Amino acid sequence: MTNVYTDAIARLLGEWSITVNAYSILFRVLISVLFAAIIGWERSSKRHSAGLRTFILVSLASTVAMLIDLSLMSANKLSFAAISAATVVGGAMISGNSILFNSKSQIRGLTTSAGLWASGLIGLAAGAGYYTLTVVSFLSLLCIISLFPSLEKYLKDHSNHFEVHLELKNRANLQDFVTTVRKLDIRIDDIELNPAYANSGLSVYSISLSINNETLKKYRSHAEIIEALKSLEYISHIEEMN
Repeated sequence: MTNVYTDAIARLLGEWSITVNAYSILFRVLISVLFAAIIGWERSSKRHSAGLRTFILVSLASTVAMLIDLSLMSANKLSFAAISAATVVGGAMISGNSILFNSKSQIRGLTTSAGLWASGLIGLAAGAGYYTLTVVSFLSLLCIISLFPSLEKYLKDHSNHFEVHLELKNRANLQDFVTTVRKLDIRIDDIELNPAYANSGLSVYSISLSINNETLKKYRSHAEIIEALKSLEYISHIEEMN
């Protein structure tokens, strides 16, 4: 079957890459696996929940699904890409399972989950023979997950709003903490008791804060503010929540 859309890279490669044949099938599977392996390696190198094999499997399954759909549509057994559609749904379910919550009520794995889903879509593009879309999408995804975190961290660390995980040695110290924070002209937007530490002997809270002090906004990052608060003797532990 010849695709209606003729891809720019496919035109450079030749007729064999445009039609579905043994050579184009091998090529599409190879680039799907290669690109997914690179993305998966980036995630696993940072010890994220889904790694190399997971990304490869999701992308490979999507590519194979698209190739099967193309073959079935060519034989007039299907009028639309049914298997690919089901694969997208399945990929979304797998991606959702990589999202985790830790004891500090922090969500982990959102970026990895979105990366898995995007990797599956790139696999579909590769299977369809949209090589240019595949390459551009892969490079975009790689840049987003490897280069953007530094920019995201900077913007987040200098925003006026942040949330902290606070462990106090005694519940009675909460009022002291509130008083200290207010003296710094930092507004407390919300305080939530964390039930996961009920029997630990500590009083643990998730606290949302907003910086009102213009000097703090201009010269102090969240990390510096938290480091200063760590010096308070009644605080057992404090850290910013992602």
